[in-house]
Amino acid sequence: MARDTLDETPIEGRDELVEHLRKGEKPADQFRIGTEHEKFPFRFADLSPVPYEGPDGIGAILSELQALSGWDVIAERGNVIGLADPAGGGAISLEPGGQFELSGAPLETLHQTCVEANGHLAQVREIAKSLGLGFLGLGVAPTWSRDEMPIMPKQRYGIMTRYMPKVGTRGLDMMYRTTTIQVNLDFSDEADMVRKMRVGLALQPIATALFANSPFIDGKANGLRSNRAAIWHDVDLARSGPIPFAFEDGFGYERYTDWAIDVPMYFVKRGDEYIDATGFTFGDFMAGRFAPLPGERPNMGDWVNHLSTLFPEVRLKRFLEMRGADGGPWNRICALPALWVGLLYDTGVLAQAEALIGEFSAEDRRHMWLTVPKEGLSATVGNRTVAAIARDVVALASEGLKRRAKPGSDAPDERGFLTPLEDAAHSGRSPADELIAAYNGPWKGDLTKVFETNAF
Repeated sequence: MARDTLDETPIEGRDELVEHLRKGEKPADQFRIGTEHEKFPFRFADLSPVPYEGPDGIGAILSELQALSGWDVIAERGNVIGLADPAGGGAISLEPGGQFELSGAPLETLHQTCVEANGHLAQVREIAKSLGLGFLGLGVAPTWSRDEMPIMPKQRYGIMTRYMPKVGTRGLDMMYRTTTIQVNLDFSDEADMVRKMRVGLALQPIATALFANSPFIDGKANGLRSNRAAIWHDVDLARSGPIPFAFEDGFGYERYTDWAIDVPMYFVKRGDEYIDATGFTFGDFMAGRFAPLPGERPNMGDWVNHLSTLFPEVRLKRFLEMRGADGGPWNRICALPALWVGLLYDTGVLAQAEALIGEFSAEDRRHMWLTVPKEGLSATVGNRTVAAIARDVVALASEGLKRRAKPGSDAPDERGFLTPLEDAAHSGRSPADELIAAYNGPWKGDLTKVFETNAF
């Protein structure tokens, strides 16, 4: 999750909010790739989650990592809650249940992305091993109950924890028991943003199926391929989901801004304090109707922070965030940006992806969003399986990466990062299917085995 900002530039009206999004536009030769990935720390001794406090706690991991990396400390009320590269690269932050997140630097190639991910994982693995800890790459904590999850000392998470049960039944599960891989991508102008947003939203269920990696929850398999994606069906639909209005005529920066203005806020940050803003929309704040700060109007930092608390399947800020994938092992960390870069960064392939999604009705898109968490690649749309669609999608991504022709030290281009997705699409088996087979077969229902197979 992004570091909250304190930009105090006053906001005079709606046009400035729209313009903030427009300022994300970049020429194509400046497009970059920013990859985020989360993982669960656990204790090797008893496979329990890791609290913040203590000599082997998450605070200790961050302190050791700061000494190793030299990155700047991000602190809140005396607690180290993250690290930031002073050179303006990546950052490390904590999700509510202690999930460790690397928000990667904006990089030019997927080869650089994979080097970054491997370097980060090597660092945290070195530190964690000395403390008797490991990291688990799954989309949902497989054995820990919600009550067992630790709570990180971040004010915004306290506000969200109190609010979530008021707007859905699974919000606390989302906060404390899920992890994801995301990629942040650029757009050149409003029309390019709209094209990429629509392709991203329509194909997000395909990514969910390919990356499904969370078939276990509460210590057992429950028939789902992605419990993480299913949890999102009942978190807070005022701010999440497949936002069908993005497919309506006239969609662009203004329509997204108007939606965001009407979404209730979580918090307003003033200095080091977080003020509970639940129950008030950003529009209320703009109109001077935010009771905790009578008569005060929002600043640009408030808008940036608010945008970071919206959770659609594709999120618009000054870039686009693809949000449909379960957390997973290192090769999946590299595969997720490979999929979306291949689809979206070549104009010809993007046009082919638009033609592909043009075959889906609004009901088809919703049907995939609803059925893929349970059925995965076996889900059907019309007379086609999601696996069959995934084969077409991955082939398009491969063509896009071929056209980019970005060589690495031992590869002529970036297509090799798609290999695990090609295997899944052609076999019809996601990581979740492999885990379910192991659980019902050689593991004999022993979920402790997943801490061996899916640990970094």
